[in-house]
Amino acid sequence: MTAKIFIDGEHGTTGLQIRGRLAERRDIEVLSIPADKRKDPAARADFLNAADIAILCLPDDAARESVALIENAGTRVIDASSAHRVAEGWTYGFAEMDRDQAAAIREAQRVANPGCWPQGPIAALRPLIAAGLLPADLPVTVNGVSGYSGGGRTMIEAYEADGAAVPHFMPYGLTLDHKHLPELTAYARLAGAPLMQPAVGRFAQGMLTAVPLHLGRLARVPSGRALHGALAEHYGALADSAVTVAPLAAVERSAELDPQRHNGTNAMTLHVFANDARAQALLIAVYDNLGKGASGAAVQNLDLMLGRAG
Repeated sequence: MTAKIFIDGEHGTTGLQIRGRLAERRDIEVLSIPADKRKDPAARADFLNAADIAILCLPDDAARESVALIENAGTRVIDASSAHRVAEGWTYGFAEMDRDQAAAIREAQRVANPGCWPQGPIAALRPLIAAGLLPADLPVTVNGVSGYSGGGRTMIEAYEADGAAVPHFMPYGLTLDHKHLPELTAYARLAGAPLMQPAVGRFAQGMLTAVPLHLGRLARVPSGRALHGALAEHYGALADSAVTVAPLAAVERSAELDPQRHNGTNAMTLHVFANDARAQALLIAVYDNLGKGASGAAVQNLDLMLGRAG
């Protein structure tokens, strides 16, 4: 049966990416609101309530408004904003996070699509905390770089207009109060919020996150091999996983650590680097901020909810 999908906010960065990924699909019908009705609540309500699944690609307040407009109990929702990621009654849309998470998404009425920045650190940390190799109260820092498309239309236009004048690398979030911290803390199962230092690069899309670990003060210091083994076991046990773990390697540098390596895909690769003599490790995730970090994850969740994946 053809499923009716409405993308509320289809002309934004994430919405356009989702439309592109669904363009050749014959198993769904994408409902498209006329341009002059996009800000008309009554018209949006009609489309939202006519859909089997509504995908919200909107600012947080607008996403909350859209949810409030849904009266049809049959309309299911994927929200790509950050409005509902830690809200009660919403299922977190990171299918590989736990062994039963894909099943939970498949049955969910309301799914909160993950943010791009938290996914890499959650993917790296949660299985290690669950395995007892890292304590939940370990002080954690998160660093990384994302393509400028992660900043939405305003940043895209600014970077593309300024060209060579924009910085190659620009740290931000210097108030140390990044909006994704609640999500990252909750789903990595950390006892306290990490220190997060993101940056934007002079490239359109792609992403790399890094979590450095000082392990020497732990009562039981895990080896790099143990950390790698736990991650490989977790993701290797999942069917249809978009997350893979690179082989453990003692290298000075690696060409695989290119933020743009997985552009245009829904893939994420985790890397573990360690110096056991120093009791230090580094967990790195590489993925597309518009793929697994946004529209790719939304389509993955859509397919789960339609029973066509996992």
